[in-house]
Amino acid sequence: MNSLGHTRSVFALDHLLQTPDTFIRTVLPGMSRAAAIVHASPALGARFTAYTSEQQNEGILGPPQGQRFIYVLDGKVAWKSDGKQTELHSGGYAFGAEGGDHSISALEPSRLFVIEKPYSLCQGTGRPSPCTGNEASIEGQALGGDPDLQVRALLPDRPEFDFAVNTMTYAPGASLSMVEIHFMEHALLMLEGGGIYRLGDRWYPVQAGDFIWMRAYCPQWFGAIGKTPARYLIYKDWNRHPAPL
Repeated sequence: MNSLGHTRSVFALDHLLQTPDTFIRTVLPGMSRAAAIVHASPALGARFTAYTSEQQNEGILGPPQGQRFIYVLDGKVAWKSDGKQTELHSGGYAFGAEGGDHSISALEPSRLFVIEKPYSLCQGTGRPSPCTGNEASIEGQALGGDPDLQVRALLPDRPEFDFAVNTMTYAPGASLSMVEIHFMEHALLMLEGGGIYRLGDRWYPVQAGDFIWMRAYCPQWFGAIGKTPARYLIYKDWNRHPAPL
């Protein structure tokens, strides 16, 4: 049915809400039997690239642009790095360092959420090593002591990593305790459930499948609405001093 120009998607100076009805698919260099929905990129003003890769059986991604993090939304893929192959299922994830040698191929029709970012070297630290895992194996930590808001860190909190990727799960009715304003940039993909997200001076209904980009210093807040938990995956730059002018 024709939507007559209506959508929940919004692009503002300091944020983007991108909903599935506005997703456009393209093929990035090196992709085979796959398509990408590019959510955020330097053209937007982001300092990273985020996209969803939809892969047919035996579909592959092209070479990374900098570091690469993948999270398996559904399906099964083979992650090959340093001569070792790991099968990743739904909830599985992997990180490859900038300049590293890795490949990703689908073992069945699959969807991946992908983040790519140039590496920011910090004096006194080494470079990060490749790693894999699964969200289900990580124990949640109560944010601010609130057991209804559980955070799972998918990457090691070590100084050589210059970004963090977490999942956050909200019990029905749970919310952030404050409006956050800070220098970290965010990318966020709603994985399940829904709620209300404040971005800047506006409030938006959001649900599973929506993507959000937040510029640094964008006021942000989320509250879960509904009878089931709300969960999202969130990226932020991390462990680095704010860049000088």
